[in-house]
Amino acid sequence: MDTTLLRIENLSKTFATVKANDNISLEVNKGEVVALLGENGAGKSTLVKSVFGLVKPDSGTITIKGEVIEAGDTAAAIRHGIGMVHQHFQLVPVMSVAENIILGDEPHKGAFISYAEARESVKELSDKFGLDIDPDAIVEDLPVGLQQRVEILKALRKNVDLLILDEPTAVLTPQEIEELLQVIRNLSSQGVGIIFITHKLREVLAVADRIVVLRNGKSVGTATPKESTESSLAQLMIGREVIFRLDKKEAKPGAVVLEIEDLYVKDDRKLMSVNGLSLSLHAGEILGVAGVEGNGQRELVEALTGMRPTVKGSFSILGEVATGKNPRAIHTMGVSHVPEDREKDGLIATLSIDENLVLNQYKNPPFAKGWIRNIAAVNSYAEKMIEKFDVRTPSGKYPINSLSGGNKQKVVIAREMSQDSKIIIASQPTRGIDIGSIEFIHNQLLASRDSGVAVLLVSAELDEILSISDRIAVMYGGKIVAILDPHDVDRTQIGRLMAGATQ
Repeated sequence: MDTTLLRIENLSKTFATVKANDNISLEVNKGEVVALLGENGAGKSTLVKSVFGLVKPDSGTITIKGEVIEAGDTAAAIRHGIGMVHQHFQLVPVMSVAENIILGDEPHKGAFISYAEARESVKELSDKFGLDIDPDAIVEDLPVGLQQRVEILKALRKNVDLLILDEPTAVLTPQEIEELLQVIRNLSSQGVGIIFITHKLREVLAVADRIVVLRNGKSVGTATPKESTESSLAQLMIGREVIFRLDKKEAKPGAVVLEIEDLYVKDDRKLMSVNGLSLSLHAGEILGVAGVEGNGQRELVEALTGMRPTVKGSFSILGEVATGKNPRAIHTMGVSHVPEDREKDGLIATLSIDENLVLNQYKNPPFAKGWIRNIAAVNSYAEKMIEKFDVRTPSGKYPINSLSGGNKQKVVIAREMSQDSKIIIASQPTRGIDIGSIEFIHNQLLASRDSGVAVLLVSAELDEILSISDRIAVMYGGKIVAILDPHDVDRTQIGRLMAGATQ
């Protein structure tokens, strides 16, 4: 009996001068979890989009359950039992969770849509897969992690034989990741085949049956978790040895450069999200903020960068009160900001890569003289940043949306970390980034710290918080509940504090 769900044979796809997929062949069997590994721009998303019909390959065949499907036909892929959770959300922000999940397949009672049945079906799905979420919540009011849950439930609502997960854990907390990995195990035990794209080697080793590695658009090897380590997989991905243990010097904290006093901030639902928070950040240190998503981290960062008003309390930058100032004024005071959501707050989709790299400086020399833009200076600067931060693109003149998610993040990182800032506020800076780029970004943050810059690092990655922070502030319920020394704690202790346990 043939158990093959998916067979890809000699698939190739070229965009402009970039060969995204180069003669790739791949199989997925019933109940098998195949992890697809590779650097940003290695061709992973292009490959699965070809399977789902979102991209039409130049050559090659895609066979599902023994039947060759027409390339570029998403409807045919869905009819054949393929579901996909996209790297970038495919949600309608102003609609509720239930409305998003049933969109296009609404339950009816007579001539009308049965919203009661829709809510009930969402609740049943949530309970079944352990992805608790309020069906009546408006999607745009949800934090990123909960929006990801909506995407997963939306795909699971259809009876899929093959589920494609394109970076599904990039926006999840450690607890949510463990829940999702259990969902994956449950689905595979029921015969569902899964293609799982991730940069997180720990997850691959925990859940995959087989690992396929792409590099520069080609399949460069396969492995199994039993015969692999994080180091061996990283080397296969990147083509060189990756240093997992950072060469971290002892921090030499200086004066306080960011002082937060009794700060209160509301979220989009007008509920208090930051509740009397006080915190000090010193020059020459990395202060990691750990917390389960939805405990006020996003609102705190937005308030500190001028993107959200405060209710009461204050914060000062280099001794000057900054409460109530707009984002440009706070940037001018010496603050760089790597936002949590690069698509919404970090980039302008209609502009080129070059233009996005100078968004904070386009009015300043040498990029402008009066009202006249110096295009040559912009292009020259962008070329240097693209090379330094290894942004995979044929040219900076291409639109920013031509880049993979990880390469978009590199553009944001390059822009914010290449300025003469006194403070860097980095919210999820390595989200959706491959292991080689994570290593590079961590070294850049440490270099900034060693040069006297203060770094406020907000991350859902406990390994990141533990490895790079000089102090760890645990946030729960909108407050700092503990300040910890990373040398004296482990993942379990921090995880408990993040869940609301007392020390």
